[in-house]
Amino acid sequence: MTFDVASVRVLYPALHDGTAYLDGAAGTQVPTAVIDAITDAYRAGMGNAGGAFAASRYAGEIVDECRRAVADLVGGVPEGIVLGQNTTSLVYRFSQALSATWRPGDEIVVSRLDHDANIRPWLQAADRAGATVRWAEADPATGELPVEQYDTLLGERTRLVAVTAASNILGTRPDVAAITAKAHTAGALTYVDGVHATPHGPVDVTALGADFYATSAYKWSGPHIGAVAADPALLETLHPDQLACSPRSVPLRFETGTPPFADFAGVAAAIDHLAGLAGPGAGSRRERLLAAMGTVESYESELFAVMLRGLEELPGVTLYGKPARRTATAYFRVAGHTPAEVAEHLAARRVNVWSGHCYAWELAGALGLRDTGGAVRAGLVHYNDRSDVDRLLSAVAELGG
Repeated sequence: MTFDVASVRVLYPALHDGTAYLDGAAGTQVPTAVIDAITDAYRAGMGNAGGAFAASRYAGEIVDECRRAVADLVGGVPEGIVLGQNTTSLVYRFSQALSATWRPGDEIVVSRLDHDANIRPWLQAADRAGATVRWAEADPATGELPVEQYDTLLGERTRLVAVTAASNILGTRPDVAAITAKAHTAGALTYVDGVHATPHGPVDVTALGADFYATSAYKWSGPHIGAVAADPALLETLHPDQLACSPRSVPLRFETGTPPFADFAGVAAAIDHLAGLAGPGAGSRRERLLAAMGTVESYESELFAVMLRGLEELPGVTLYGKPARRTATAYFRVAGHTPAEVAEHLAARRVNVWSGHCYAWELAGALGLRDTGGAVRAGLVHYNDRSDVDRLLSAVAELGG
């Protein structure tokens, strides 16, 4: 399939303002279809779910379709999709439920490659339970997460392995399937942070070996909603804290309070948008998503090669990490300028990037950057084009070296 980025860009109202949005790793812009879906949901008669009247049934249908859409996106089943306000809130929810069975002497394994949202909640849960924390280390020179180290990290008391499917600053895509296979052999569960990985290619939670897979809609052109995919049978074994009158069924027992129904409509619309990125196609939504996201991955890889090569050729630019398999995400510094100064210089030229640790707290520390301002992060998503890359390179070149 070919990828017509120009036809995609016109679907995004925000892109018409002349800004190069290279901040997608922190959150993407949304297409008109998502805006319309949220607006239409509010325009229609809508009540809380679970009632006998039509407006209530409509809200229930929105939730059901949202679960079906997320399941199609990641290769899960609707009955195993837990929805929440964001993935950080959800990991805290699951860390509480899972750690309820941990005992002193039990062990968990976390990775320094991860976003802090897939580290700190587990550390805090382990501390409360008296469990031991073991660390998988990232190679600071390459940004890789060596699989072999898990052979010595895992044992008969390992209860959980938390690992990212892609680093949100270096783009590293570790061999998650190999890591989860080792974890399962040891009898441990796996919690995979797919927040940064999901927007950049096809996802299959079964192939990854993820017992729990987290994703955030606002990273793939949707509203600020998080989701976790799991086997419903596994969810049945967990009993999170909840109100006395809250539903005990799965996945509802993990969802607190009244949900944002209109935003859920936007999530489903975003996934339909992703399914159509490579143009009209036959097959189920899941089949179209696999095809479209495969095309997106190829497109981003080609454009990122231009961006990476351009940054490498600029004097004074230092790039961090050179993983063999990565998302289109660059983390760099410019000699003579703090990362914040670089970000401000780019912002003045309407090129949006982030600077700092970007919540990769442990990884920024391992790279020796956390205490001196981190670095600059520029990333591509499917609506970025060559002009965005050229503007980034031109603006960085102005800083000299």
